[in-house]
Amino acid sequence: MALQPNEIGEIVQGFDNPAGLQSNGLHIQGQKFMLLRADDRSIYGRHDAEGVICVRTKQTVLIAHYPPTVQAGEATKIVEQLADYLIGVQY
Repeated sequence: MALQPNEIGEIVQGFDNPAGLQSNGLHIQGQKFMLLRADDRSIYGRHDAEGVICVRTKQTVLIAHYPPTVQAGEATKIVEQLADYLIGVQY
């Protein structure tokens, strides 16, 4: 998955100030996702039956897309656990 610089910037800015994501949604590869949740650690978005999970660690932002065949809760649990691991090893 390749994101455009403006899409990355939109997500990174959303961790500290979700107002733009709340009013405009977030964009991944040109596709608009409705914002479900945004805080200083995690951003969740949904488009029809698919979704995106973004989690900020100390040095990176994980961005995961899940298709309609995957339950949102399962995808969220896996990505959040990976983020917990990375945070635990100071990444």
